[in-house]
Amino acid sequence: MSPLWQVFRWIWRDQRPAMLRGALLGVAVLLAGVALLGLSGWFITAAAAAGLAGVGASFDVFRPSASVRFLALGRTAARYGERVLTHDATLRAFAALRVRLLQGLTRAPYDRLVRLRGPQMLNRLTADIDALDGLPLRLVLPLIAGIATQLFSFAVIWALAGLAIAAKLAVGFIGGGAVVLIWAGRAGLAPSRRAELAAQAFRSRFIDLVQARGDLAIYGQLAAQQDAVLAADLRRQIARLSQDRVERRAGFALSCLGTGLAAAALALGMALAQSGPLSPALAAMGFFAALALSETAAPLRRAVAELGRMTLAARRVMQGLSAPALPTGQNHTATLLRFDAVTHQRGAARPSLPALSFSLNPGETLALIGPSGAGKSTALLLAAGLLHPTSGAIWLGDQLLSDWNEPDLRAQLTLVPQRAALMAGSIRQALSLATPDTDDATLWAALQAVALHHVIRAKGGLDAQLGPRGAGLSGGEARRLCLARALLRRPAILLLDEPTEGLDTATAQLVLHGIRQHLPQAAILTASHRPVELDWADFTLRLP
Repeated sequence: MSPLWQVFRWIWRDQRPAMLRGALLGVAVLLAGVALLGLSGWFITAAAAAGLAGVGASFDVFRPSASVRFLALGRTAARYGERVLTHDATLRAFAALRVRLLQGLTRAPYDRLVRLRGPQMLNRLTADIDALDGLPLRLVLPLIAGIATQLFSFAVIWALAGLAIAAKLAVGFIGGGAVVLIWAGRAGLAPSRRAELAAQAFRSRFIDLVQARGDLAIYGQLAAQQDAVLAADLRRQIARLSQDRVERRAGFALSCLGTGLAAAALALGMALAQSGPLSPALAAMGFFAALALSETAAPLRRAVAELGRMTLAARRVMQGLSAPALPTGQNHTATLLRFDAVTHQRGAARPSLPALSFSLNPGETLALIGPSGAGKSTALLLAAGLLHPTSGAIWLGDQLLSDWNEPDLRAQLTLVPQRAALMAGSIRQALSLATPDTDDATLWAALQAVALHHVIRAKGGLDAQLGPRGAGLSGGEARRLCLARALLRRPAILLLDEPTEGLDTATAQLVLHGIRQHLPQAAILTASHRPVELDWADFTLRLP
């Protein structure tokens, strides 16, 4: 199934009532336009014929003029309602879609997550959603409304002006319009894709230029990066110009098609009027209706010119929505962590973790030691369920780690990696990510456990503001803040990757003893190389 159709089905299921009402109003807008021009043509011609015949005084001008006003006002109201309903439904659907995509992103494999770059990923997500808003608004709903209007108009024109005129208009607009739009879709596919790819490259390179301008200036690459940004923007503009040319040509072709069909309807109507089967007023109605029917195809030209961009976006969105579901096992309690001959290997390279076996009980601390690259961090990621073992089994409590459901697993187990993950905001907000409803006393107790309470008080307390990525704290302070946040979770198993890196020995001792005092019953697994951490641990296990 086409990714575009899959995305539209998802939007339709999410906002079915509003989309259905919007589609009906879209049909009403087009039908009102056709009826307005057709009735106006009939009215003008019939009034002129009555005057020439000398019966103008008896001709009823009130009901047709009232109908014209009603159709004009009704068309305006229907257009307003259609815009409000469809745009509101689209915005609501895409708001829910963004949440679904972010949820899918959190379920992505760890190997993929560590390669993601926040600004680029956010830019890609925003650009994809922006590209897809034209799918319901400029493609699917206008297409449905246009076909419905053509079929209904065919029936009405057949009844009033005859089958010849009705069939000519229906076949001409549906068949000719399809040919033009299919050509425009194929011709615009490549430039639309090039424009989207160039726009993504421009944004990524511009983000790199802004974020790394200091390093680029130091290494003399600032001008080169600026040239790369401008080159990507130039490619985007060239592709957009090609795309715009396709759209303009499609618009010109549709305009010529509409004019030609209107002229054909007029000629056929005049011939039928002269031969007697059709009155001049009804012949004029067919001509003006043909002019109005041009509106059923014209709005689609922009959408088909952007099919390449929308297809790329839909493909990426569907990949995000198809992320595997989280495990749904039974509720368990973690009483121990056990590795049974666990190995991990990426591709054909040497194993990133040789066979590893150990048991860790509540209240115990085990330090994994070994040279860089021995697999200490990999073992922590396996224990956290972020990587899956190539062979062997990992037990958490009395169940395999893979049998735990995600919420229960995260409630029992917490990992603090090497890199501190902090966002802009207050100290209180940074800590409250772990437990949103925690009182200030508990927050201060966690800060005291990692020997950070004096530093935070000196900076203004819990309401002190941090910049992006924890700017305002040193590397060691940011690391201890992340440790304090982990302690607030009160996990049964705590996984620490070099927890005192960057701290002096005295501070490291305070932090390590504070962690154990705060979590006396927790099983703690660390990747360590500092003597102070090895002295603190109950057991050590060397990896080859």
